[in-house]
Amino acid sequence: MHEKTPGEQEEGSPPPAPSASSPPASPALDPPVNPTGGRTLIVDGTDSGCYPRPSAALKEARPEDQIFIRPGLYEDKIYLVHKPVRLIGAGRDFVQIFSRRGGPLYLQHVPEGLISGITFRYIGSDPHSAMSVLDSVCTITRCRITEGILSGIVVYGPESRPTLTENEVCYNRESGIFIFSGARPYVSKNDCFGNHHFGIAVRDPQTHPDLVRNLCRKNLLSGMLLFYHAEGLILENHCRDNHHWGLVMTPDCKTSPGPEELLAANLLLPNPRGPLLVTEEPLSEIGR
Repeated sequence: MHEKTPGEQEEGSPPPAPSASSPPASPALDPPVNPTGGRTLIVDGTDSGCYPRPSAALKEARPEDQIFIRPGLYEDKIYLVHKPVRLIGAGRDFVQIFSRRGGPLYLQHVPEGLISGITFRYIGSDPHSAMSVLDSVCTITRCRITEGILSGIVVYGPESRPTLTENEVCYNRESGIFIFSGARPYVSKNDCFGNHHFGIAVRDPQTHPDLVRNLCRKNLLSGMLLFYHAEGLILENHCRDNHHWGLVMTPDCKTSPGPEELLAANLLLPNPRGPLLVTEEPLSEIGR
């Protein structure tokens, strides 16, 4: 037996899984069972017996522990390097982590883990993304990532293979999800909308995401962009109501299925300029 640290709670029953299309009407008040058998550390800014911020709990978490964040607004910056993570919020409509001094979440060489049920919001004025994932392997699901001055989520590095699923990625000043520098994430069932550039953008040789069943809508350029020798599986995505095209790509990119089958494998309408454009200058309208 060990003494409980602040915010530690016995494991309870898992809450019902929220739906990506219809968020739960009420927050999850009890943490899910920790599948690794470790402790559950509780974050609650209104309870002196709990950790005041997620970063405080993460500093004391062992590799087998999980963090549960109760509803609240937390000003915090989470920086994780070479450490597994299990960070569970009560729901993205009820837990918000924001930062004015850089993005609120930065992962580097994270070997495994789960992040869910949280809104990550950048409120500063310097050029930062809301979430950065460098050479990491973990699952990020049912979160909201918003207001990045750069893209909402940047995924980069040849060892970066996270799973991004059922997230809302919205109202970022560049693209919603930007994948580059050799990253190979699995990106599925995300709703990318209202971003100033593209819903999802992919760049660089050896970069090869799987983009499956994502919705890219109402972005101020096009739904998706592939450029500068990027590759990718592009399957069953819906790009609609964007200000330009559904999908834009440069001729040097390689997709599966090939360009001639992309229209049949994805729904890229309606968009005012059409479903698909192959061009040497995909960024000409923003001066790049």
